[in-house]
Amino acid sequence: MATLPNPLPKLATDPSGRSLGLRLPPGRLVDETDDGPWHEPLLWHAEKPSSPGTWKALGAPASRAGLLPVLVDLAGCRAGAEDWVLLPSEASYPGDHEAEEVLSEYWAEETDGYAGEEIEPFGVQWPGLASAGLLAADPESRAAQVADALHQDLSTWAEWVEEPHLALVPARRSADIPAAIGWTGALDHDGDVARVCAVLRSWEDRFGVRVVALGPDALVVSVAAPPTALDVAEVLAAEHYALCPNAVVQSGPGSVGAYAKELVGATSWSFWWE
Repeated sequence: MATLPNPLPKLATDPSGRSLGLRLPPGRLVDETDDGPWHEPLLWHAEKPSSPGTWKALGAPASRAGLLPVLVDLAGCRAGAEDWVLLPSEASYPGDHEAEEVLSEYWAEETDGYAGEEIEPFGVQWPGLASAGLLAADPESRAAQVADALHQDLSTWAEWVEEPHLALVPARRSADIPAAIGWTGALDHDGDVARVCAVLRSWEDRFGVRVVALGPDALVVSVAAPPTALDVAEVLAAEHYALCPNAVVQSGPGSVGAYAKELVGATSWSFWWE
């Protein structure tokens, strides 16, 4: 996939990041993938768990240096993110995919010609994309708020992220972070994570979404322009179901219609795959 110049190699000789205008805590560069070492670091992550305020303190300056922040869940990972299955070679470029085409394909696969209770009030016909929300907050500020909330109430968020560490990723936009590192959390749903990122790009444009946290199979995003009307939320809920049925059926209330009520005004969305 197309990438910007990667600032991470500078951290090999300058771990503090001062040459990039940063003051980083001790951390690790990750270049190990499931196919062997990558030709350059995929991400940097702090060795110690992060805390409230970390995102704002380090994320904004890192963005100016060409590195985007994301929290990575390293619970049970002795070698850090190197314990994850990363496959950057399998990721195409998110910009080569259309979100509606991707989601309609997912919808067809999940419904498989059967209109069950899970997808009510819709049937097997793809309902299309939800209309954009009204921006209620600055997207970067909302991302920092959600990151802080995650740290402040880990018991609530433990289903998604148990041990968050700040990571920095060379990516063009927040939605591209999973593809930039070759994240495989949704591998069973789609072998090319760039297609998932195409959906995230669309949500970034329509709802002010930012990727805030990644686990081995979980994803948390902040939402700066959430839907305020139930009819819009219902169409958006169908998008969520298409991308990640677990969010609606297992972690959620069980149906698209019921899940939509939870999306009205929601400032974060969470997804997990098996």
